[in-house]
Parts: sequence; structure tokens; C-alpha cells
Amino acid sequence: MIALGDLAVIVGTSLIVAVVISAIAVMVLHLLRRASILIRLGVVVLAAVASIVGGTVAIARAMYISSHDFVVLAWVIGVAAVASLGVAAVLGMGLVRTSRTLRVAARAVGDGQVVPAERQDSSEFSALSRELADVSRRLAESREEVRMLDESRRELVARISHDLRTPLAAMQAMAEALEDGIAADPERYYRQLRSQTDTLSHMVDDLFELSKIQSGALRLDLGPLSMYDLVSDAVADLAPLAATRSVSLNESQDGDLTVWGDARELSRVIHNLLVNAIEHSPAGSAIHVSVREGAHSSVVLSVVDEGGGIPEEHLPKVFDAGWRGSAARSPRSGVVSGGAGLGLAIVHGIVTAHDGDVSVRNTVGGCRFDVRLPRFQPRMAGS
Repeated sequence: MIALGDLAVIVGTSLIVAVVISAIAVMVLHLLRRASILIRLGVVVLAAVASIVGGTVAIARAMYISSHDFVVLAWVIGVAAVASLGVAAVLGMGLVRTSRTLRVAARAVGDGQVVPAERQDSSEFSALSRELADVSRRLAESREEVRMLDESRRELVARISHDLRTPLAAMQAMAEALEDGIAADPERYYRQLRSQTDTLSHMVDDLFELSKIQSGALRLDLGPLSMYDLVSDAVADLAPLAATRSVSLNESQDGDLTVWGDARELSRVIHNLLVNAIEHSPAGSAIHVSVREGAHSSVVLSVVDEGGGIPEEHLPKVFDAGWRGSAARSPRSGVVSGGAGLGLAIVHGIVTAHDGDVSVRNTVGGCRFDVRLPRFQPRMAGS
């Protein structure tokens, strides 16, 4: 058994040698901080081997072993050191290859390419490869979303420009006729000018509302609201318009349900949905407006028309700004809205701002819009 004194000498000598060599290795690594990972890994392995060799040699010399035994020990240590450096070199080259692969993948991500996940030499690098692949996929999805939004905005601007040009051209023609004194019925021209002015005003109002919604600048004055009053007022306001198209408005409500919302904005939601239904309902048909209690403390407003429905492939686009399709569900020129295709987009934005949701589906011979809003709870008043 080794004496405590000898053990202390062995440990102390080995520790001194290891500390000195480690300090030298740290300084070398600092100088080579921009060098290849292979070189830096070689320095680490060399420092470890040198610490073992130095400590072993120092202890061997202090133990006064024979020259033959010392030579044998030196050869054993030398061969082990060379083998260790060789293994470290192989490992380092593998790390270099992996690093190069990941660098190429990162460059591909920057170029907008989708990078597949590849199995690497270690779990850490494999996890990094999977993360790069996931990042590239999400970036590709984001770029596609931005492209679609940009395309949608361009289409919206083009459509609005056309819709604005139509009443402006009509107003210009009528103004010139009045100015030149060739208007056969000036009073009728004045009425038409007023109608076109109202159309432009509604279009500008819709654009302003949509811009607030999309920019997050919509501010709600929340409070308890009676759905009975909101729906009844909207039906009364639009009954004359429905009558001119020989369309009847029917309402039914399960009691006086109260929601938590902004009176002006929710009135706009109901108004836009009813105008949209009136515009696309044939003469002699009926529009049914109902309010009922929904699940999870909600109130559901439903507007059902007999306008023929919407192609199934177009349903996901109904609430896109400016979308019209072959059977657009947005008010057209000549109704209360200006016809820029923004009515349902505004509905979606306002309902979403109220923490609600709006959906659309086809029914027999028509289409159904459901708006789900949070029901008023007394505790909300103090929140």
C-alpha cells in the first residue's frame, strides 16, 4: 500500500504539471481562437496527453526506476499519445465536415431554400440540423405568406382604384353637363351626384376602417350590449333597402342576450352581413336573422340568406380583403356599401378584435354566416 507521503508527492507533482500545461494550452487556444476547430481540438488533446506524459515522467524520475523500465514506459506513453492524437484528428475532421455541412445549410436558409434535416455525427449536431430544417421551413412559409399578402394588396389596390374611378367618372360627366347647361333634368343630376358622393364616402370609410384593423389601431369602447337592440335597429334601418329588392327580413331572438363589445363596431358587423345578404338574395326570398345562446358563455348571431351559396373552394377566401370571386359575398355598387369588397373583411377584423369568431357555410339554396361573441359576465365590468 502506498504511504500517504508518497501519495501526496504523486498527486502534487501530477497536479503541478497538469496546471502548468493547461495554462499553456489556454494561452495557445486564445491565440488560435480564430483557427480551425480541428487545430483547436488538436491543442486540447495534445494538452491532455502532455499532462499525462509530463506527470508520469516526473513521477517516474522521482521514483528512480531503472533505465530499461523508463525506456519501456516512455515507449508506451509515446505510442498511446500518438494513437490519441490520431483519434483526435479523425474526430476533428468529422467535426469539420459536419460544421461545413451545417454552414452550407445555413447559407441555403439565407438564400431562401428549404433545407432537409440530415443525421449528423452527434446528437447535438443532429438537433442543430433539425432546427435549421425547421427554421428554413418556417421562413419559406413566412415568405409565401408575405408574397400572398403582397399579391392580395396589389389586387385590392387595383380593384379599389377601379371602383373609385367609376363614381368619379360619373360625377365628372354629370358636373360637366350641369356646367355646360345641357342637363335635361338638373334635379335628377343633383340626386345622382349626391348618391355617388355617398358611395365614395362609404368606400373611404371602409378603407379607413380596414386600415385600422390591419394596423392594430382599432380601439374598442367595450361594455354590455343588448343583442336584441342591435339586431332590431339594424333590421329596421335596412328594411327599406330590402323592400326595394322584394326581400323580406325575418328576425328571431332567444331572449334579450347581452354581449361584451363596442356598440358602433358590432352594429357595423350586423349591418355589413345584412347588406351582403340583401345584395345577393333574389326577389321574393327571405333573410333570417337569429340570435341564440352558444356554448362556453357565448352568443351566436346567424344570418341566413337564399342567395345560392358560395362555391366550396371559395369559402376560405370569403373574408379576404377585396375578394369577390364568381359569387362575391360583399356589397356591390348601388347598395349601402361602396363595393370595394371590404365588408366581410371588416366583419372578420371587428369580430376577431372582440375575441370572437365568424364562419360561413353553405345551406340549402343559400349561405349562412355565424358570428360568435363573448357573452357579458358581471365580472367583466370590473376587469
